[in-house]
Amino acid sequence: MTEQEKLKEEFIMNFGHAYKTFGLSKLIGHIIALLIFSTKPISLEEISKQLNRSKGPISQLTGRLREKQLIRRVWQPTSRKDFYEIEPEVFENAFRNSIDLNRNNIKIAEHFMSEIKNREIEGLGILKTRLKEMSAFYNLMDKHYKNFLDEWQIERKKIYVK
Repeated sequence: MTEQEKLKEEFIMNFGHAYKTFGLSKLIGHIIALLIFSTKPISLEEISKQLNRSKGPISQLTGRLREKQLIRRVWQPTSRKDFYEIEPEVFENAFRNSIDLNRNNIKIAEHFMSEIKNREIEGLGILKTRLKEMSAFYNLMDKHYKNFLDEWQIERKKIYVK
């Protein structure tokens, strides 16, 4: 095994462990890592082969990753197979997915604060306090996400301008 192959294997395994730490599938991390490492689009069959996994789960997960705009399907004029590559803004899109989760948490907190008020339910003081905290916490995060993305646009341009 070459040094490049060893590095690739280590990179893929580390990504898998990182994704598992966040409660996601290790295989999702493996697919993303493989595509980050690859210099050209890879077929579904080749992804399955390189990750030593059956095509079914790979196909399902590539669909989910496409929905989240982390990878994309690309056309290869010499083949009828599906080929995939990493989205150019993969890291930003992953971050935006977490923003969506954050905004959903805001909606949940605000919905249940409203339900408690509208139903005039008594005895839920601690829940009301926690929902208020939840709403304030995620609203503040949302404010900082916007600032972060604005700053990221500037930093990303520095990386690709030579």
